[in-house]
Amino acid sequence: MHQINDQSQYFADAPPTIVPLLVKPHFDALTDEQKLYAHHVSRAAFLGTRIVLRQVSPESEAIFDFILSLQNAYHGYWPNLQKAAGITDQALQDFLNYATQFLGNAGNYKGFGDSKFIPRCPPETIDALASAVPKAKGVLEKSKTSVAAFYATTQQPGLMHLGFPDKGHLSTYYPDSPDITQDEIEQISDFMAEKKLLPENTRLKKNRDGNFRLLIASGLAKPPPEGGDAGPETVFDLSGELDGKKLELVYGDHIEELAKIALQIKKAGLCAANDRQKQMMDQYAKSFGSGSLNAFKESQKLWVKDIGPMVETNIGFIETYRDPANVRAEWEGLIAMVNKERTQAFQKLVDAAPGMIPKLPWSRDFEKDTFQAPDFTSLEVMTFNGSGIPAGINIPNYNDIRQEIGFKNVSLGNVLSAKAPNEPIPFIHPRDLDVYQANRDQAFEVQVGIHELLGHGTGKLLQETEQGKYNFDISNPPLNPVTNKPIATYYKPGQTWSSVFGGFSASYEECRAECVAMALSCDFSILEIFGFGDGSVDVDGKSGDVLYTGYLSMARAGIAAVEFWDPRSRKWGQAHMQARFSILKTFLDAGEGFATLDYTRDDLSDLTVGLDRGKILTVGRKAVEAYLQKLHVFKCTADYEAGKKLYEEMTHVDDWWATKVRPEVLRRKTPRKVFVQANTVEKNGKVELKEYEPTCEGMIQSWAERGV
Repeated sequence: MHQINDQSQYFADAPPTIVPLLVKPHFDALTDEQKLYAHHVSRAAFLGTRIVLRQVSPESEAIFDFILSLQNAYHGYWPNLQKAAGITDQALQDFLNYATQFLGNAGNYKGFGDSKFIPRCPPETIDALASAVPKAKGVLEKSKTSVAAFYATTQQPGLMHLGFPDKGHLSTYYPDSPDITQDEIEQISDFMAEKKLLPENTRLKKNRDGNFRLLIASGLAKPPPEGGDAGPETVFDLSGELDGKKLELVYGDHIEELAKIALQIKKAGLCAANDRQKQMMDQYAKSFGSGSLNAFKESQKLWVKDIGPMVETNIGFIETYRDPANVRAEWEGLIAMVNKERTQAFQKLVDAAPGMIPKLPWSRDFEKDTFQAPDFTSLEVMTFNGSGIPAGINIPNYNDIRQEIGFKNVSLGNVLSAKAPNEPIPFIHPRDLDVYQANRDQAFEVQVGIHELLGHGTGKLLQETEQGKYNFDISNPPLNPVTNKPIATYYKPGQTWSSVFGGFSASYEECRAECVAMALSCDFSILEIFGFGDGSVDVDGKSGDVLYTGYLSMARAGIAAVEFWDPRSRKWGQAHMQARFSILKTFLDAGEGFATLDYTRDDLSDLTVGLDRGKILTVGRKAVEAYLQKLHVFKCTADYEAGKKLYEEMTHVDDWWATKVRPEVLRRKTPRKVFVQANTVEKNGKVELKEYEPTCEGMIQSWAERGV
């Protein structure tokens, strides 16, 4: 049996990198009505915190309550608690560091990486704190959460990582079901697709008798009188390998939270800026109350059509990254204000998009019939509740909405620009450091913009939309540019991108979008849109600096990515980093000296990445486009076998990476940022914004005052 001998890789960051999510000037510019609208949706988002905690681990909700009980007992004056508990200064700081990282990740597994993190202080510190605050001790006792749950599962190391239960990992999307198998999960997913029952707001439980219960998130304990999304039935007979077993639909998962959320959403609807926003809030309330994802899809259609609002919001079960099957979604909520000045550059990118898409390495057969110009805005985030905050978003994730109505892109400006002072930058050669530091923010903004709009925003899934009807010419199918033969696979009725490609679909799609960004950032007319250069090719000028930094940044991220690969399970824990590793391999495999890993010491302690700036437009772009073409075509044609083979090859971590590079990456890793977010307070119909200090104490206080 494998055991964890060295727990240090799981220690909480000391200190965590804490940055404030600054938004006050943008909030203050809103009208009273807009502030109320933002306030109620923000409250709804934060009221979903316990949903996220339950989606992370069995113990996360109790640890959350434990931290806040300590805060509230001493009104945030931690030295007094330290004295009462009789613990050292170091022990207290270790606990505060842990609590901060916990709150910043909405649970005790990294939101970016899916591995458990544990306190540096010994269990005796947790015991002492619990003994000093009876309510905190009661929280652990009532939930049957032992102090050991804070720490490493040394006898079961697989549980330190999220993943399929039958592979020895943890997933509370499949609660109390240690023997549920990946095959069973996939078969039930196929059955749900047949019944047109969407999975995002569900969890799946396997009973001791071998039957299954589908837990549906809703504010009501019963399906609505007219029936749920699959009709009036709530018990189904399964077939195939599950013949003889039953699937029961059980409403009321997260019932208390969703009833409160639906109420806040209804209040937001009363402050909506227009009828479309009001209808959108009505559909949200219906979805969160009844558990209907059909109603949620209606909300998303209205959201896409709500162009250019001053207060941008999106809320619900959105992203599926953390479900190992990649179909069940985490609760999240976004509330933000539009930054008009930065949005202008993105609008120019949208305007240029129809001319950019033909430059990508596939024919019109693999692209939407018409490009639906999306709303693309730069936002200043007030609230983002979930396990982490992205730099950009492209949603909704439903392909039928994306292809028929469109989607929205947002770039989160105050997330992109948030920086910790004196942040170290490993794996960049000293000769490149000045140009890298001077251009990394601009390069990242270009990358995020192209990634979201022209990465996630491109592509057509070739499918049989219903029996005998196709969205392509089945009698004369498109030519596959990879094989130079007519396509042989496509999506069948009811199938979706994630249901066909399953657990690796999220990382694969992130990789495709990143490759689009790498390919098109070589186009100097795009760089001009962002304000760099005059559109002419100038590898050695400012626009060339931004391009070079973008490629350097991707290569550096590819090295750093192996932190998120677990050598015991040989499993990747983070979708974006798996993608970036494969792109670095693409650079290295391009040949002609384009990319190198440079070091002189055996222990790789001086490891840096080298790129030949003069070969980006030729060797680099050509290699990226060859990889991108395969990724894209395999996705469009539902070619699961070819896509899986390609992606497994490109993300394979060999012994040199595992035993030589990864230890050095861990030695030089920098803590991921955690954001201290503001709260809104309503008094007599007026809303005020309260911001907090970017400290451990400020983070904990902000959560205590949310009252969720």
